[in-house]
Amino acid sequence: MPVFADEVPAVANLDPGLLKALRRAATDAAADGVEIFVNGGWRSPEYQEQLFHDAVSKYGSEAEAARWVATPDTSAHVSGDAVDIGPAAARAWLSEHGARYGLCQIYRNEPWHYELRPEAVEGGCPPMYADPSQDPRMRR
Repeated sequence: MPVFADEVPAVANLDPGLLKALRRAATDAAADGVEIFVNGGWRSPEYQEQLFHDAVSKYGSEAEAARWVATPDTSAHVSGDAVDIGPAAARAWLSEHGARYGLCQIYRNEPWHYELRPEAVEGGCPPMYADPSQDPRMRR
């Protein structure tokens, strides 16, 4: 789904600041010949719970699953504060240019996961966490 498809719940339910930053980045990326897609955005708590349950089944424990999938009460996707970006060219473009829009990769093991960090416009993106289990926000 393209970033501008506001009628799609995964995009329409995003934080307005994040959506605005994505629109600006997508416009500038397109001028460079790169198309940004939101492969995942806002998620319902029920869907996030299913993703977490599936990860527990796949990885064998909640602790290992937490390296890849947040619970509904900690997920930045459920709150509308995160997007998963594709394809690889878009991720590479955002890796290089995202800070100027406040769009930052948060987890080293998830190159597709971006969140809005407005302070990055002035100071650059903060250091990445190795994975979500290292993020203090995940310890609610």
